[in-house]
Amino acid sequence: MVAFGKKLKERQIEEWQEYYINYKLMKKKVKQYANQIETGVLDHRNVLKDFSRMLDNQIEKIVLFLLEQQGMLASRIAELNEQRDTLQDHPDISKITELREAYREVGRDLLKLLFFVEMNAIGFRKILKKFDKRFGYKFTDYYVKTRANHPYSQLQQVFKHVGLGAVVGAISRNLSDLQERQGSYLSIYDQPALPLQDPVVDSLKSAVDRLTHSTNLLNFLGQHALIMQEELPTAEEHADDQRYHFMSLLLNLANTFLYMINTYIIVPTADDYAMSLGAAATVCGIIIGSMAVAQIFSSVYFSAWSNKSYFRPLVFSSVVLFLGNIMYALAYDLNSISVLLIGRLFCGFGSARAVNRRYISDCVPLKIRMQASAGFVSASALGMACGPALAGLLQTKFKIYKITFNQETLPGWVMSIAWLIYLIWLWISFREPALETEVNYAPQESKAEGNDKLEKGLVQPLLLTAAENQQDIVEDQELDESEEAPEESCRPANSIGSAYRLLTPSVKVQLLIYFMLKYAMEILLSESSVITTYYFSWSTSTVSIFLACLGLTVLPVNIVVGSYVSNMFEDRQILMASEIMVLLGILFSFNVIIPYSVPQYVCSGLIMFVSAEVLEGVNLSLLSRVMSSRLSRGTYNGGLLSTEAGTIARVIADGTITLGGFLGQSKLLNVTLLPSLLICVASIIATCYTYNSLY
Repeated sequence: MVAFGKKLKERQIEEWQEYYINYKLMKKKVKQYANQIETGVLDHRNVLKDFSRMLDNQIEKIVLFLLEQQGMLASRIAELNEQRDTLQDHPDISKITELREAYREVGRDLLKLLFFVEMNAIGFRKILKKFDKRFGYKFTDYYVKTRANHPYSQLQQVFKHVGLGAVVGAISRNLSDLQERQGSYLSIYDQPALPLQDPVVDSLKSAVDRLTHSTNLLNFLGQHALIMQEELPTAEEHADDQRYHFMSLLLNLANTFLYMINTYIIVPTADDYAMSLGAAATVCGIIIGSMAVAQIFSSVYFSAWSNKSYFRPLVFSSVVLFLGNIMYALAYDLNSISVLLIGRLFCGFGSARAVNRRYISDCVPLKIRMQASAGFVSASALGMACGPALAGLLQTKFKIYKITFNQETLPGWVMSIAWLIYLIWLWISFREPALETEVNYAPQESKAEGNDKLEKGLVQPLLLTAAENQQDIVEDQELDESEEAPEESCRPANSIGSAYRLLTPSVKVQLLIYFMLKYAMEILLSESSVITTYYFSWSTSTVSIFLACLGLTVLPVNIVVGSYVSNMFEDRQILMASEIMVLLGILFSFNVIIPYSVPQYVCSGLIMFVSAEVLEGVNLSLLSRVMSSRLSRGTYNGGLLSTEAGTIARVIADGTITLGGFLGQSKLLNVTLLPSLLICVASIIATCYTYNSLY
């Protein structure tokens, strides 16, 4: 979030003010370092040494205070435990109630301490990121690696809240023991899945979840979905719990799953369908791409519609997809390629992926939002694999009255039935979440008190004078021209143009990478049936198996990268390596000199597809971190921009296949791969230039 220094001053706990990270001082030092290096007063080595010492001192100040507060909390719990032991011998209901409230009071103070740790951890990440923008990414890597794993590490206390978990456990256990169990003598350790119904414990768990967030794998998959989240903690997270409904989330994920099946179920048979209607096999590019053309527009109006409702857009999506698939199936008996294309356009106009993303971002509680984001990615991957596999099973032919059911039309009939069932399920089970009250983005001198008494002590701001506010804004603008005034930092972009102006050069490069990988993947998938039929005489079933196998690699690849590879290498190293592997996959796919063989096609396609999947995950992970916070909400958000970039890439790729068909099927492979090669080379050059300029 921009203007973090002002936000830190507003949200810090007043009596602990002197123990927070001195973000304002460190921000000024970064600016001074830049000026001193330019004038030759200091060199990079002295800057790194001085800045490291300053960070060490700040961390030590925070950690010593943290340990002092932990000791005080531990002493209070020990005193309460003595009272608890006395009450076990002589139970007294009134004293048990008082004791329970005393434990809750310790819990409230612990919650303040967790909030303190979190604000400081965010502050350190922010200042390191700001330093890296000025001097290169190497410093953060050096600092974290040298401090985090050292036997005397103080950094662990801030970023891994060592010791606080034990205090949380002590409060939870004692409150659980004091809770009425209807004669049961089991503890929380005997039944870890049994929830403890206490608001203080729930708040503590939410605070700990914010600090630890989730596993590397869930973070990796969740960022793959590009569902951006606010980094600063707020006191209003319980509102999400009221809007959240598990069945509604499941219906959103089901919509994603079915839509991906709908997209890829026609790929193995699109060329045969085109020829049965009197068109060339390469018209399959237009048939497949027409859905993506419509999606360019549907993404915008669905994103805008989700500002007011989630249920109505999903109903509209289901109805339009039902009609589109009916038209796609009937085109065979009507002998009309126009009806076929209109049916696919209808399917594209029903793309509600913007609504699916928005529901997770707006209505799913923070504690499970990363799991829901990972579920979104998993549903997409499974749908991508199931689509071609299902097409391979629909190898039959029969007639009912005058309607033909065969491998070309059955995908349309099957999906229309699926969308009809989904529509009924949606109508019965979906619960429209309550609309959020409109946020006033005008700057304020102070905040209103929180509704929840537990949070009041955590979010009381210090009163700031107008001069101080203005000074912070001026300093932020001087340090980084890309930062905005606080009142602007909360306002979402109101048009594609304003959203584009928020993109930094590095974000634009990453969108170019996303465009490139989507283009290369679409070329591989959409022309697979035509290419394999021409070179290898593959049947529809064989093509379906090949495409399904490619789709099934998505989740295992993301598991390996998210759990292991991302822990061993930096993201930019994985980014560059996967770009090079995509390039090699494209190069190996060309048909030059030697006869084209099945092993060459399968291996090169597998290298290209898997590398593109790795690249997509890492690229979107980086994108979610560097994109403006203004693009985390509103109609024109980061998810919409990435979707538009990928959809436009698919449209151009499918158009390239159809245009390449005019040169003959013998030249189709090389003609369609050439643009992929050029775009891939351009993205590698842009990546090298962008990251080298940051050092």
